Amino acid sequence: MAKKKKKIKTRKVEKQISLEKIPYKITRFYKAYKKQKENENLRKIKLEEREELKRLIQENKKLELRKDNIEKEEHRLRLIEDELKQKEKELKLKDEEQRNRDKDLRLKDADLRRKDLDQIRKDKELLLISKEQKRKDVDLKVREEEQRQKNKKENRKKYKEHKLKVQEEQKQKDKEEIRIKEWEAKFEQQVKLEEEQEILKFERLKRKEEEENQKSEEKLTSSLETFDTKQLETFDTKQTKKN
Repeated sequence: MAKKKKKIKTRKVEKQISLEKIPYKITRFYKAYKKQKENENLRKIKLEEREELKRLIQENKKLELRKDNIEKEEHRLRLIEDELKQKEKELKLKDEEQRNRDKDLRLKDADLRRKDLDQIRKDKELLLISKEQKRKDVDLKVREEEQRQKNKKENRKKYKEHKLKVQEEQKQKDKEEIRIKEWEAKFEQQVKLEEEQEILKFERLKRKEEEENQKSEEKLTSSLETFDTKQLETFDTKQTKKN
């Protein structure tokens, strides 16, 4: 009987101890669960930070690439600007030459007018002479006067024709200058396009040649490997026969 009572007491104590441990286990489980949640949140945050870091690196690369492109474009625009300035200088020189030619033409025209005045003065002198001659020989004077008037008309007619011809030639020269300038501009543009096409063609040929060289090297390597394999097989066969 005493032994049975001891056993009952022991069971009651064990039950009491088990009930006391329940809140501690829940607390420990809650702490472990909370720690697990925190670790998961930390991992999630780290993953997000890594993704953000990758995104920032990619954006930085894009910005660097864009910066390089902008610098290249600025360099190209500077070259174009220098070229335009050079062309502008050339056009200014041509304009200056044209102004000099116009000045020469004006001087020639003034010289022609001076010659006309001289001719008029000479005509007046001849008229005085003819008047004096008229007193001597009216008939001869009349014939000479008629001939002189006729010559004068012809000279004026020739002068007008010459002047018109000079003006027409100048117009043709001006038109020819304009056509030459337009042709030079088109020719320069054509040369530039041809140079760009030649550069592209050279780059394509260069890439093609590199690809063909690579293929040739691969083919040669494959041939050498095949040849070495055959040589080894032949050598092994000879050795086997000797043995």
